[in-house]
Amino acid sequence: EVHGRLDILVNNAGIQLRKPLLEWSDAEFEKILSANLVACFRLAREAARLMLAQGAGRIINMGSVTGFLARGSIHAYVAAKTGLHGLTRSLAAELGPRGILVNAIAPGFFATDMNEALVADREFSGWVERRTPLGRWGASHELGGAAVFLASDAASYVNGHILVVDGGLAATM
Repeated sequence: EVHGRLDILVNNAGIQLRKPLLEWSDAEFEKILSANLVACFRLAREAARLMLAQGAGRIINMGSVTGFLARGSIHAYVAAKTGLHGLTRSLAAELGPRGILVNAIAPGFFATDMNEALVADREFSGWVERRTPLGRWGASHELGGAAVFLASDAASYVNGHILVVDGGLAATM
């Protein structure tokens, strides 16, 4: 309201829960889907109302490499991020002709607050470092460049793309 327009929406919130399939409750599964997929749909819909009125805009969704490479025990997260990649492409097809570009970033393993326990787990952390061609976890600032690119004029012909930022992990799996 202060600036009178909305040019860029970055759907970046997300939560995760790890547990074996038979221990999941419906409420837990739905909570993860709601935060990681449904909220992105709702925010994109409301942002699109404003962006359509002004004739342009960018929507950037934070997907995940797990949308391509599933891992056990994070079932709802994998389902939500896979769904978010599909939603990104669907919105791009609908909104692109009307001046709104919709893309997603699919991070690999990043040392974030959400992954703090995994980073501290020597066995898992070692696996990440061995499997990722760059040999390390990603740092949060390394995602910023991808978002800046997708929001910039340099990406004016990029629509419906899932930009993988994973140190090469998906290329080797």
